Amino acid sequence: MREKIALTRRGLVAVALAGSATAVLPDAASPEPAAPPLTAAAEEGPFYLDLDLRRSDIAEGLAGVPLDIAFVVHDETGAILPGARVDVWHCDAQGRYSGFHGQGEDRRLDLSGKTFLRGSQITGADGRARFSSVYPGWYPGRTTHIHFKIIDGAAARLTSQIFLPDALSEFLYANLGDYARGRLRDTLNSTDGIALAAGETTRGEVRESAGRYVATLQVRIDRKAVRAVPPPPFQPPPRGDRFSGPPPVGGPPRRVAPEGAERLKALIPKAG
Repeated sequence: MREKIALTRRGLVAVALAGSATAVLPDAASPEPAAPPLTAAAEEGPFYLDLDLRRSDIAEGLAGVPLDIAFVVHDETGAILPGARVDVWHCDAQGRYSGFHGQGEDRRLDLSGKTFLRGSQITGADGRARFSSVYPGWYPGRTTHIHFKIIDGAAARLTSQIFLPDALSEFLYANLGDYARGRLRDTLNSTDGIALAAGETTRGEVRESAGRYVATLQVRIDRKAVRAVPPPPFQPPPRGDRFSGPPPVGGPPRRVAPEGAERLKALIPKAG
C-alpha cells in the first residue's frame, strides 16, 4: 500500500526556502502560462522499455508518497500538441527499476517482467497527460529524477528527465520509512551533471494537493527532430560495492555525501 501522510505546510518549509526555479505552489487554479522554451534533452539511461503500456495509474500499489506527474506538451511553434504519446518511467522509493535484473542494494534483485512505475498516455486536446505515481527515491551517482519520452507518430522527438526540488526530496527521505536508506544520498540537483546540463527547462513545478504532490512540466518539442523509438541494447550495469544502484551513466562519479553546512549550501545554492 502507498504510505498516507499529512502533507502539511510545516513539511514544506524547507522547500519554500529552496533557491531554485522549481517552486512549490498552493493547489489553486492559475492562468495558462505562455509557451515554454524548447525543453532540453537528457539521456535515456539503461532502463527504458518500449512497452506502450497505456495507463494513468502507474504506482501498482507501491509504498511511497503519492505523486501525480503532469505534462503539458507544445510543438516547436509553441502551439498545444494533442495526440502525442508520453512515456514515463522512474525508480521506486528504494531506487529500483522494474523490468530489469541487478536491482537493489546488492544488485541481486531480479525485477524482470515487472512493470511498476512505467506507463504511457496520449496527450488530449489540451496537450495534457497525467500519471498517478509515487515520489521517486534515489540511487548513488544521481539526483532525484523522473524519465520521460515524447513520441509523435513513429518517432521519439524528445527524451529527457524531470528534476524535483532537492529540499522536498531531503525532507521526505529523512522523515518517511519507505525511503529510509541508512545514509545520505550522495548527489543533489546542484551536483548532478545530467541535471546541470539539462538546466531549468527540466525542473518540475511542484504543488501540494489533497493527500499528494503534483509535479507539472511544460514541455516544448521540435517535431523536426527525429530519433528512432527503439532504445539501444540493454547492457547490465557493472557490479560495484554493496551500496550500488543503477549506474550513473554519463553522470558524475559516485561521491561522498556532503554534510552539514556543505550540504545546506548544495541544497540551497543561493544561500550564503
